[in-house]
Amino acid sequence: MAMALHHDSHWPRAGAWFSTTPQGEVDIALIGVGANKTAITPNKADTTPTAIRGALQRYSTWNQTCQIDFADVLSGADFGDVKNADDQKSTAEEIESALFKTNFLIALGGDNSITYSGVTGLAQSVGGLDKVGLITLDAHHDIRDGISNGSPIRQLIEAGLPGEHIVQIGISDFANSKYYSDRVREYGIHVIDRAQVRNEALQEIAAAALAIAGDNHRAIYLDIDMDVCDRSVTPACPAATPGGLSADELRQLVALLTADPRVRMADITEIDASIDSEDGRTVRLAALVILEIATSRALLQQ
Repeated sequence: MAMALHHDSHWPRAGAWFSTTPQGEVDIALIGVGANKTAITPNKADTTPTAIRGALQRYSTWNQTCQIDFADVLSGADFGDVKNADDQKSTAEEIESALFKTNFLIALGGDNSITYSGVTGLAQSVGGLDKVGLITLDAHHDIRDGISNGSPIRQLIEAGLPGEHIVQIGISDFANSKYYSDRVREYGIHVIDRAQVRNEALQEIAAAALAIAGDNHRAIYLDIDMDVCDRSVTPACPAATPGGLSADELRQLVALLTADPRVRMADITEIDASIDSEDGRTVRLAALVILEIATSRALLQQ
């Protein structure tokens, strides 16, 4: 049984800030995209949007490091869930519509197949895939054949997204194959692997990724595949491996990347909330990622 949360009028909860009845255009919004039917590993990722929303209730809107309460600066909303998360075409249309009602949209997955729908929806809202760049935080290349959570990047390339404006951060050893590594090279995708993240400053990595993805003022989409993290901090990610990013590294990277106004949308994917640890550490980290984004967007308005 879930423990009841303490009520304190001086400690507003982040979850309550995302209004389900927004008035007009908002600064930041959530939309649930719980796709899971085509996943390579069977899962219940469709349970995750609700779980992340629940985890948001455990946190406030005050960022101690930045000395800012994003609730004082931004307006927020929760647009609910798309009608059919596993239908990429209809989901892209719903995302496109949602983008006209918010300055920044966060899609709560769901498996990584939703990245295709998200990028497509963003592209439709700005005039085409040739006007979009993509940054992925991911242990995997996601360029397999077919339609699954292992194929969205290949699908986007084939649909017209320029490979030279895609950056993949956190690609892990022993999580891909030479065949797909060669395919990534052919596509012209820029790869910043786990070793580079370990040995270089996160600020430099973020700046390089933004310059590549956002060249010529492209709208940037950020795909946050939570299995980029170490398995100890994301036990609800079936494909997470030991040696991935720490929770703090992920939060820092997300904050740095979303501080750029060219970044218009992000997704959070590859969590199966039904297998999370008893303390809910994976969905809690996902909730904190959302709050890092909100803080970065609030700082942009100062």
